[in-house]
Amino acid sequence: MTLRQAVPADAAAGGALHRRCWAETYRGIADPEVLEPRLADHAGWTRRWERALADGPPHTLAEDTDGTLVGFAVAGPSRMDDAPTPQELYALYTLRSQHGTGLGERLLHAVLPDADCMLWVSEENHRARAFYARHGFAPDGGRQLYDGLGAWELRLVRPRGT
Repeated sequence: MTLRQAVPADAAAGGALHRRCWAETYRGIADPEVLEPRLADHAGWTRRWERALADGPPHTLAEDTDGTLVGFAVAGPSRMDDAPTPQELYALYTLRSQHGTGLGERLLHAVLPDADCMLWVSEENHRARAFYARHGFAPDGGRQLYDGLGAWELRLVRPRGT
């Protein structure tokens, strides 16, 4: 497994990976009336990745030995004015086939090696919540409805050095 920074040419494959990760992760958690139309918009995933790779923070990709993308992570400055930490983990996803392999931990450490950090996680995504708890993240009382999924999210915070 190789970790590398995404380049603009990765937009279509990155968008397809992101879409597949969402399908595997959020079916059964998110409102299907919100999720399914979003998953059906294949071109939209590519467009979002094109914009993110052109204007956003670096995306770290996980690539299998045959060149297949199997995970990604991206972090940057907190997007909230009153954020509890200066850094935010925007996304960390791996395909279900990679769960339990240590890839999520490698991606987390690649984008946030040792920094105060916050993230939002689906309230019903118990696997992700347990993963983040193992890495020092804990709920701080923040909660919001994420319209993009039609699901509630919890804010998790990790203090420096955990």
